[in-house]
Amino acid sequence: MTKTEAEFCRRLAHGIAQEFGPHCEVAVHDLETGDPAHSIIAIENGYITGRKVGDGPSHIVLEAMQNADETPEDRLGYLTRSSDGKVLRSSTIYIRGKDGRATGILAINYDISMILAAQQDLKYLTGDGSGTREPEPITRNVNDLLEDLIQQSIRLIGKPTALMTREDKLKAVRYLNDTGALLITKSGQRICEVFGFSKYTLYNYLDEIKQARKEEDGGPSSSENS
Repeated sequence: MTKTEAEFCRRLAHGIAQEFGPHCEVAVHDLETGDPAHSIIAIENGYITGRKVGDGPSHIVLEAMQNADETPEDRLGYLTRSSDGKVLRSSTIYIRGKDGRATGILAINYDISMILAAQQDLKYLTGDGSGTREPEPITRNVNDLLEDLIQQSIRLIGKPTALMTREDKLKAVRYLNDTGALLITKSGQRICEVFGFSKYTLYNYLDEIKQARKEEDGGPSSSENS
């Protein structure tokens, strides 16, 4: 993100927060910072999620960093959850450079906890027992984010790590790679601890995933040295 883009996004974040009030958090993430642990360069009403300038990314931001060469679509009006239980209505808007690549993210998180509480009361009074979607968590730091991604990968497989086959673990590692979990410092060590394999095995899995993706894209089947 250029200095001009960053300054504009800071002003835009401030304007949106002023317009919608103290329940609206607006964060600006720099996808080109080079340090996934410190992507937030500006934030308004950060007390909503407990974050500040210099803190790390959410799931969506980390995934955008991992897939920087792709052109992600904006994601609007979905539910998230802060670490202290607030339910938020969120939107993720990508800032793009001249080549169309995402260089930053403007993230809007509106605290709807009080609205949901009132909604539940109304549902009770009107006899409507339907539920709501499970919101996605917003973590405060990359270590919490890594743990959450690892737990998501385990839920994806649907069995304890001790009962996983080689193919199960390969599928879990592919999920973690695709979501950008391996961009986090010392993530490899933690993944090995949870799944009970060595770093050598992890690197073999990653090479296998890379090779499979090449073949899916119609590339050469021979491996490359890195």
